[in-house]
Amino acid sequence: MTELTDEDILAANERGRIAMATKPRAKSARYDRDQDRIVVDLVNGSTFAFPPQLLQGFDRATPDQIAEVEILGVGFGLHWESLDADFTVAGLMAGRFGTARYMAERFGSAWDAVAAE
Repeated sequence: MTELTDEDILAANERGRIAMATKPRAKSARYDRDQDRIVVDLVNGSTFAFPPQLLQGFDRATPDQIAEVEILGVGFGLHWESLDADFTVAGLMAGRFGTARYMAERFGSAWDAVAAE
């Protein structure tokens, strides 16, 4: 294993500072049963929502399981313990609701074109 230098640590801290300032992060997340949407409020004041059925592995998820959404760490990801599922906030906002294979199978050639960009 290589040894970290002070320069490596400073560079990593700077990357973290930039990510905290620019990457989308969840402030809160919840399942709106009436609208059948997962609603994510971001730290920048924005909100986005999507139907849980888009998520890989959620085709048989119950409303109670979907409602168990948790925010990971400082908000870069969402987690569902009982479904053993994790998704990044940035990925969800970009329309990535599962693995590349899942997306291609679910959304076909249109996803292949987007994924290639």
